[in-house]
Amino acid sequence: MQRHWELDELVDHFTLLPHEVQLIREARTAHNRLGFAVLLKCFLLEGRFPYARHDVPREVVAHLATQLDIPSSSYLQFEWRGRTASEQRRQIRDLLHFREATTQDGEELVT
Repeated sequence: MQRHWELDELVDHFTLLPHEVQLIREARTAHNRLGFAVLLKCFLLEGRFPYARHDVPREVVAHLATQLDIPSSSYLQFEWRGRTASEQRRQIRDLLHFREATTQDGEELVT
């Protein structure tokens, strides 16, 4: 992911739509709502999830946090390898009709 974003780029790529906000609000804690927003918008942009917290620039996190009225510092509490993040990634894949690749997919690709 690019490291520096102009305001118009943030607005274009990281503005939450009403149905996304509704889905995100289902997460219980502020840090999980913000983490969910980051995962969702990054997946929509790049077709993959960020690997770790530091893969997402602070300005992206701050832009999403402002929209959710959450302090951007709560992002530091989001557990990337936790059960909640895993469930959120599954929800996002389901929402967007994606599935994780299987060994069979790899074999068919080679063929």
